[in-house]
Amino acid sequence: MTTESVVLVTSTVRVSTSRIPKWVKSFGVQIIAALIIGLGLGLLAKYTGSTEANPNGLGVTLKIIGSSYVSLLQAAVVPLIFTAVVSSIANLRQVSNAAKLAWNTLLWFAITALIAVLIGIGLGVLIRPGAGTGMAVDAEYSGKTGDWWAFLTGLFPKNFLGLGASTSVVDASATTNISFNVLQILVIAIVVGIAALKVGKAAEPFLNLNASALAVIQKVLWWIIRIAPLGTIGLIGNAVAVYGWDTMGSLGKFAVTIYIGLILVLFVVYPVLIKSHGLSVKQYYSGVWPAVQLGFVSRSSIGTLPLTQRVTERNLGVPRAYASFAVPLGATTKMDGCAAIYPAVAAIFVAQFFGIQLDLTQYLLIVLVSVLGSAATAGTTGAVVMLTLTLSTLGLPLAGVGLLLAIDPIIDMGRTAVNVAGQALVPTIVAKRQGMLNEKLYNAPRTAQPFTDDPAESAPSELADMRA
Repeated sequence: MTTESVVLVTSTVRVSTSRIPKWVKSFGVQIIAALIIGLGLGLLAKYTGSTEANPNGLGVTLKIIGSSYVSLLQAAVVPLIFTAVVSSIANLRQVSNAAKLAWNTLLWFAITALIAVLIGIGLGVLIRPGAGTGMAVDAEYSGKTGDWWAFLTGLFPKNFLGLGASTSVVDASATTNISFNVLQILVIAIVVGIAALKVGKAAEPFLNLNASALAVIQKVLWWIIRIAPLGTIGLIGNAVAVYGWDTMGSLGKFAVTIYIGLILVLFVVYPVLIKSHGLSVKQYYSGVWPAVQLGFVSRSSIGTLPLTQRVTERNLGVPRAYASFAVPLGATTKMDGCAAIYPAVAAIFVAQFFGIQLDLTQYLLIVLVSVLGSAATAGTTGAVVMLTLTLSTLGLPLAGVGLLLAIDPIIDMGRTAVNVAGQALVPTIVAKRQGMLNEKLYNAPRTAQPFTDDPAESAPSELADMRA
């Protein structure tokens, strides 16, 4: 082949590639397209006879795709939580006022969670989503009281990794299931991180190994994030195929109440906090929106962690040394959607459904559990653990958990989006209050493409210069 031919072929390839619109390659567009495709395929499966008990071929395919994607996210939970929390605490070495920053971060986590849970309680009492649902009452409900101490004793790990095992026998075949307690893993990671800080120089090899492990896990997690459009098709499609509009409609009032609360927190409370600190609301949302969008479709704060940390540093101007502490910690403990609004409304819904009157003490317990128990949500898809914890603490029937699972995939998207927004908001507020925020970077035009490369990679030189 002559040189002229090579040039001609290369030019042809470049021309054909350039004809593909840039917006088609956008990760955000791919996610929106996946939502539409998943909805269409779910409706097709539903109206071609697919049911939860007897799914057809399309229904099975959607279920496998969705569950496989969730399994990939969950597989990274234990190593990511441990390494991220240890690394985040270790990164406080790079900050001069580490103790003050840590305290202020936790304080603002609690403040925003308190506001969110009060909104949830108010909406539950005002709208009364559990009244007149027409669902059957569980005849086995005995009205047993909850056990708040079970939550407290659950903080103490029984082994180093907080792992547990249970064996079940079905048809003479024994199956052993390995489980983990995320709350205990979080406690272990915090203790190990603080101990490493106290040990000092001797702990450097361990902290370097932990940092390397975290980088590797984040790389793997980013690969999982990149296939989020495929997972979205399966998750949305399966939810529609299994539950359909009629079944989900019976709990529609509850879902609407949850989303009203989420909207109030995301678009009223957060803007007020941002504005009260002298920052641009528009710049905050344009900066954090890529992570919020991914959180909405992935339903996982942990899965969105790399991107959340990326936009917090690059778009919102939070120093990397502090963001690498606050954002990973927030991804496991900062849950305004899953651990504040949702359990508050859900508990009131279940109480109204079973005709149980809540007293002032129980409302105070909802607040306490929501503010202190958010770590139990783990940052993974779903908030079943947090809901179970809340209902058992209040002495409400746990049958309510199964009652609400039917629409959980739809609600969980909004919950996670609010979680992610809050996980970026608190570091921004604290950095601003401590005089650490790079406001030049915060107010810079949003020209970067957050989805074009790996968030574990270093920032472009021009952005790095702006941070200096």
